[in-house]
Amino acid sequence: MQELQLENVTFDELRIGQSASLTRTLSERDIELFAVMSGDFNPAHLDAAYAKDSAFGGVIGHGMWTGALISALLGTTLPGPGTIYLNQNIDFKKPVHPGETVRVSVTVKEKREHKHVVIFDCVCSNALGETVAAGTAVVIAPSHKIRVTRADMPDVQLQHHDRYHQLLASCDALDPIVTAVVHPVTAIALQAAHEAALEKLIEPVLIGPAARIREAAEEAGIDISGYRVIDVEHSHAAAALAVQMAASGEVGTLMKGSLATDELLGAVLPRAAGLRTERRISHAYVMDVPTYHKLLMITDAAINVAPTLDEKADICRNAVDLWRVIVDHNVKPKVAVLAATEKVKSNIQATVDAACLSKMGDRHQIAHAHIDGPLALDLAISQQAVQDKGLTSDVAGDADILVAPDIHAGNMIAKQLTFLGGADAAGIVLGARVPIILTSRADSLRTRLMSCALAVRMADARRAGLIK
Repeated sequence: MQELQLENVTFDELRIGQSASLTRTLSERDIELFAVMSGDFNPAHLDAAYAKDSAFGGVIGHGMWTGALISALLGTTLPGPGTIYLNQNIDFKKPVHPGETVRVSVTVKEKREHKHVVIFDCVCSNALGETVAAGTAVVIAPSHKIRVTRADMPDVQLQHHDRYHQLLASCDALDPIVTAVVHPVTAIALQAAHEAALEKLIEPVLIGPAARIREAAEEAGIDISGYRVIDVEHSHAAAALAVQMAASGEVGTLMKGSLATDELLGAVLPRAAGLRTERRISHAYVMDVPTYHKLLMITDAAINVAPTLDEKADICRNAVDLWRVIVDHNVKPKVAVLAATEKVKSNIQATVDAACLSKMGDRHQIAHAHIDGPLALDLAISQQAVQDKGLTSDVAGDADILVAPDIHAGNMIAKQLTFLGGADAAGIVLGARVPIILTSRADSLRTRLMSCALAVRMADARRAGLIK
């Protein structure tokens, strides 16, 4: 392949009236890239619904996109490499919409021997010949001839990574859920509850040593005077009281504060506590993965270490309930039961369990879901892998829910997606009479809010009788 060369025009070679031009067509991708680069997320450029009612009747490109094209022309062609930009004056005459082609031209207007300053007339016009932007540029032209190979630029992939927004918005019409925040004695734990309260997702009841809670609030700079604080001696007492309040209906959900997950669940699990159902308690991550085309749920990555077949069935049922609540109650999610291979092998128990779960789905022992397994991870989420292996499945390549064979696999998948794949992971505990919010110190703000939003939606669905 022949390398592309850039060659400049020196000050001495420049002539009055000499010009150069380039042509570009504005795409939606260009607008998004410019927004990411500049930080200008004005909805006039990115929100079609908003822009439809604007003076321009639709989405328009950033004005400085045309300015950037002028800069590109001056820096690569005329005068080219070695040019130093001093000043740009530009008037924006007409908007540029996605799909419109713009021709940018620069013409030498004036040369000044002192410091080799050159002034250019700059005009940007559309396909109709209408001027969309015009002005002048002042540069220092290069003195010496330069020929360089044009840099090989990386391919930039835009990843739309904010599927949580719609889920958070779905809570706007719902009342905040009264939430027992268990042992929130650190600034981080208290901040998570406070942020959710500000978003009107929860109404916190802070349970723990009152003095330590107030110290944490002072450290975090949070005013907790509007929150109910229940003073108990230690974390065990806080968990026991929170569970008691949930069982009596005084609070609608539990939220983990500064205590271990095992300690909180230890108070929930006894039958006498009043929060157990006929289901196995399990954990689910709802993940926003940049490289996946929709929300992805992973279960169980936090509670059940080596679940049996019957326990996996409940893990599936819990996850299906959550998916139908947050996505669509009238649609069956696609559940992929993971293993190391898609073949059923008697010496690999995970494949046997997966095959049984798939048949349980066919027989409606696990309702409201399309279940298939065993599936290796690539077959669960990659259409290309499905095609390459010639697999026929309603689930493979398009899974909504990944059911891990054990806690090790689930935890590793979730953390790999989070730390290597840039995913957000909102966690919730399912299967009890109230949802349980689990947040981590490493969670982002929107992840913490999403965990609370999941609890709000689940609690509302239970009140409405949509789930047991």
